[in-house]
Amino acid sequence: MEHSFGKECALGLVEREVVEFFVRMANVLNLPRSVGEIYGVLFVSSKPLCLDDCRALLGISKGSTSQGLRILRSFGAIRTVYVPGDRKDYHIAETSLRKIVSGFAKEQIQPHVVSGKERVQRIRELLEDHKVDNPDDMREKIDMLENWQKRANSVLPLVLKLIGK
Repeated sequence: MEHSFGKECALGLVEREVVEFFVRMANVLNLPRSVGEIYGVLFVSSKPLCLDDCRALLGISKGSTSQGLRILRSFGAIRTVYVPGDRKDYHIAETSLRKIVSGFAKEQIQPHVVSGKERVQRIRELLEDHKVDNPDDMREKIDMLENWQKRANSVLPLVLKLIGK
């Protein structure tokens, strides 16, 4: 399997495969490749890493590394830790699946579920104000959207509980 790690990459074969695993997960979640790479390198590291460490290990740009760290922090997939005698921010991977998924859901999924409810209401209002060819059929479809929306609101907390630690 071919990896796209830069020339500077100092990771061994096993570590690169773990990083690639997280790259694939990031792809599934529609996140930038760098997010998977950075989480992967933090996951396999036995010590906290700073931005420069991640960048050098992966051979990616400082901008991609900074953006990836910011995204990972936003949903709690990494934690910043203090390293005595150093002013840089060092990071470690969060390994609690519950915390990661919960943070991801709060940052990436929940806002869409909430805005979806508002959007369904807006569609309902538009239907009342504008002519459509088959209003009864459209009302039925809007009711279906509203039902899906309610299910998403009720299922999300249950999914998070099922994931466990």
